[in-house]
Amino acid sequence: MRAVIDTNVLLSGLFWHGAPHVLLEQVRAGTLILVSSPALLAELEDVFGRAKFDSILRRSNTSREHVLAEMRQLPEMIEPPPLPQPVCRDSDDDGVIALALAAQADFIVSGDDDLLSLRRYQDIPILSPAEAVARVDGEAKG
Repeated sequence: MRAVIDTNVLLSGLFWHGAPHVLLEQVRAGTLILVSSPALLAELEDVFGRAKFDSILRRSNTSREHVLAEMRQLPEMIEPPPLPQPVCRDSDDDGVIALALAAQADFIVSGDDDLLSLRRYQDIPILSPAEAVARVDGEAKG
């Protein structure tokens, strides 16, 4: 299964337990293919560079460089063409949808209400982290 995982979910998965962390473990185990783009990776690096993550990094006994190196290695990278017209209330989220279309992703994972409120774009479901974990687990069992 191929998934686009939004920046907010990736950051949660890196430092806290719960469904976002399980999704990252599924990617690391190879049961889920993470697809990303240069724009999403740049957003992750920008947000992760904020001072509020300093204490989390110290508690986690890791460095920004180590975490970002892994986050550059995990995904299949695709440069999607832009959408022909805006879809989301937040134009930044259009890049997530464009990537999912270009990657032929099975689903998008987000914690962002602007994306989640769509529920689906074309044939691509937009899922919460918990819904995505359940879908991947269901595929693995079925």
